[in-house]
Amino acid sequence: MNTLSLFMDTMYSTLHDVLPIAAVLLGFQLLVLRQSIPHLWSVIRGFVYVLLGLALFLVGLQEAIFPLGEMMARQLTDPHFLYGAAARIPEIIRWQDYAWVYVFAFSIGLATTLAEPSLIAVALKAQQVSGGAISAWGLRIAVSLGVAVGVSIGCYRIVTGTDLWLYVVVAYLVVIIQTRFAPRMIIPLAYDSGGVTTSTVTVPLLAALGLGLASTIPGRSPLIDGFGLIAFASVFPIMSVMGYAQLSSKIGKTQKIKEADNAL
Repeated sequence: MNTLSLFMDTMYSTLHDVLPIAAVLLGFQLLVLRQSIPHLWSVIRGFVYVLLGLALFLVGLQEAIFPLGEMMARQLTDPHFLYGAAARIPEIIRWQDYAWVYVFAFSIGLATTLAEPSLIAVALKAQQVSGGAISAWGLRIAVSLGVAVGVSIGCYRIVTGTDLWLYVVVAYLVVIIQTRFAPRMIIPLAYDSGGVTTSTVTVPLLAALGLGLASTIPGRSPLIDGFGLIAFASVFPIMSVMGYAQLSSKIGKTQKIKEADNAL
């Protein structure tokens, strides 16, 4: 009964969020373009499918994914797991003791980004528009690796308690330098890749991971230290996509030189 009540509440909130979008689309179609909606019943059926899918997805996140991420963070930072049941807990926190946290952060960042629907859509469109010059799978791998590395570094920041702004400033300085030397075609796509990662799958898990980690490490504040992982998940994919493009361009030039030498 609680699950049904949760689903109905989520369905109502989803309808409340989606209706303004539908109203804008219908308003432009009927009032500005002054054209009827083709295949009206198919559109209505698709709209219902969208509502049901979003509601079920959000219930799944709230009931399973979010609690699972927080539970994993708490278990991986449990002193009994880190130092053993009979071991004495040290007074000074060593970042090396949380190695499994970094491994989990890398894995969860990689997996959630690969499954991110918005990234899949952008990657397919990029491949289509570029005529195959940009590989959809290669772009997804590059973005996912960027998120994975960024989340791992973000967890390291939480463990060590260092300032968030230092990491953000250095990361964006690297992005600015990369922008100067990266292929022009990939720069807009790289900047967009930082936004598509912070969507429905990645954000709940990263938020749960950060809050769970900050609440279990002594001396850390969930409010001050628990947030910030999303920033890492946004900037590091920009770096990884431009790095992927630069590496691909360099490999392509090397192959052309070899082919020219062989022809001679």
